[in-house]
Amino acid sequence: MTQLIQYASLHSAPWKNGGGCTTEIAIAPTGTGLDDFDWRISLATISQDGPFSVFPGIERSLALVDGDGVLLDFGDERFVLSPSEPLIEFDGEDAVHATVTGQHTTDFNVMTRRGRCRHRLEPRLVQGSATIQRRGGTTLLFLAEGEGLTLSSARERIAMVRYDTVVMTESEHEWTLEAPQATVLVVDIIYN
Repeated sequence: MTQLIQYASLHSAPWKNGGGCTTEIAIAPTGTGLDDFDWRISLATISQDGPFSVFPGIERSLALVDGDGVLLDFGDERFVLSPSEPLIEFDGEDAVHATVTGQHTTDFNVMTRRGRCRHRLEPRLVQGSATIQRRGGTTLLFLAEGEGLTLSSARERIAMVRYDTVVMTESEHEWTLEAPQATVLVVDIIYN
């Protein structure tokens, strides 16, 4: 099955601390909440400095999709999520303090529950045409940069615009991506 999730149809929710907002893109199993999901992907805009929420038992990945970036302070280590270093992985129980380095930053967030599943997040640049193979039980494609992208298989053709997501489960294994220039974030969800 292939599902297109149009960003324009989603709603954002402000954080409790007022430091930003999150738009949930997809969660599994459907209908679960933050305490019992297997995996979750979202888009977060960070507009003020402050702590990240703690998610015990969760593996997290963040990818910068817009803005100058954010300094992530883990106490004993610091990392600047920036256009030159746009991806980080960390444990959900880590105490992280974020300091915005510009006006705001928008980040793609992947979370998987340890013991149930794991994930891989990989950016792919598309210039013209490229192929992609579905590598996990579920593969998600998020259009991070570019005006549009066409995704096609032997049986389907899907048009995406920026921040749209396609979820692929039990469908074609090989897809063709076509765009003048685009950056796609590929997420593979692998169940244990």
